[in-house]
Amino acid sequence: MTTQLALQKAIATLGGQVKLADAIQTSQQNVSNWLRTGKVAPDKVILIEKVTGVSRHELRPDIYPPEESKHAA
Repeated sequence: MTTQLALQKAIATLGGQVKLADAIQTSQQNVSNWLRTGKVAPDKVILIEKVTGVSRHELRPDIYPPEESKHAA
């Protein structure tokens, strides 16, 4: 799953960009920017995971690699 797809899933879970932004105390413009760039702000990844259940591994695999990858290294 790409970061954009993971973020779209999180947005859909809460019912829109504004609702996700409100839930994690950021602006809708930030959420829109993350969708465009494919990079969620590192300080918001855990919050998004907590409020939507979308995994940090899906949202920022560059920072939070899947468990299998960590053990393979």
